[in-house]
Amino acid sequence: MTGEASESRPLAILHTESSLGWGGQEIRVLTEARGVAKHGHEVLLAAPAESRIFAEAPAFGVRAIPLPVGRKRPRGLIAIRRLLGERKFDVVNTHSSTDTWLTALACRAVERPPAIVRTRHISAPAPRNAATRWLYTKATRRIVTTGERLREQVIAETHADPQRVTSVPTGIDLARYAPGDRAAARASLGLPLDAPIIGIVATLRSWKGHRYLLHAVATLEARAAQLVIVGDGPQREALESLANELGLGERVRFAGNQADVVPWMRAFDLFCLPSHANEGVPQALMQSMACGVPVVTTPIGSIAEIVSDGESGILVAPSDVEKLRAALDALLADPARRESLAARARAQALERFGEARMVERMIEVFRDAARHG
Repeated sequence: MTGEASESRPLAILHTESSLGWGGQEIRVLTEARGVAKHGHEVLLAAPAESRIFAEAPAFGVRAIPLPVGRKRPRGLIAIRRLLGERKFDVVNTHSSTDTWLTALACRAVERPPAIVRTRHISAPAPRNAATRWLYTKATRRIVTTGERLREQVIAETHADPQRVTSVPTGIDLARYAPGDRAAARASLGLPLDAPIIGIVATLRSWKGHRYLLHAVATLEARAAQLVIVGDGPQREALESLANELGLGERVRFAGNQADVVPWMRAFDLFCLPSHANEGVPQALMQSMACGVPVVTTPIGSIAEIVSDGESGILVAPSDVEKLRAALDALLADPARRESLAARARAQALERFGEARMVERMIEVFRDAARHG
């Protein structure tokens, strides 16, 4: 640590991220880093040169350096240790398992190491062993989760001191994610103007539940309904094959990754995220709610903390195709209910999902960690 962190002195903060993928976690890292830097703090991201987050950092105005931390190898450990020895940081905010372990071990070999803040973005179980307990109870100064349920999970699994574990939900740009003209959005994207459209924006990973959504759409009473899948990932080929097997044909559009998802969300009648594992608080879910789109999802991770069942969205049991289909059919047949859910979702987003709130709370966490590091 570079010395006592007063309430006025700018902090030097290093973010590490070993993930090579692209999704809500990586977007949060860059959004948070950008926001903290705007408050006058020195912020730097270290990530693998081949990672998507490293490539996207300039677009967010975040300074980034390449570091070989994609795998738990000596090369990455040496690189982090060298960086921490050459440059002084008040805090290192780690985000994935690999970079957290490399940073924790590197700090043991550095004189006056920075405080480690570990952010847990997903609800995947933490290993219940002595090494993990050391990581969470000794090596890290503060632990941040993206939801209260995740906070409780981390405490139970790692035996971390509850006073050192804080829930800081992800924030979004509410000026950007706002309702818009549905017909204009569809026209700009080449989507049909008159067909009901169900949409999902998510990396094509198994736990996002795309296959359950495809099965549900195949059996909808609303046969004219179409499904738009925005995103890409390792499951794409399997999902395209499944769509063909189910005879969905032109009723499904795989749109791939999109730099701007706002027009797509505005084009949807319903947003559906049928995840069955590993979720924290999905950004796409918050974004669709902020855009005034009614949502159907599952109570996985901390989703139930932002979606009130029957009020600001509909929650269904995970991995249950029939209940998912029934919820979609019911909403497609009831425009007034969709409008009511959308209005309440938008109101909740305005109250709770602001980016500024996330940034301010993270700065508080960083200052506390630096003071006691």
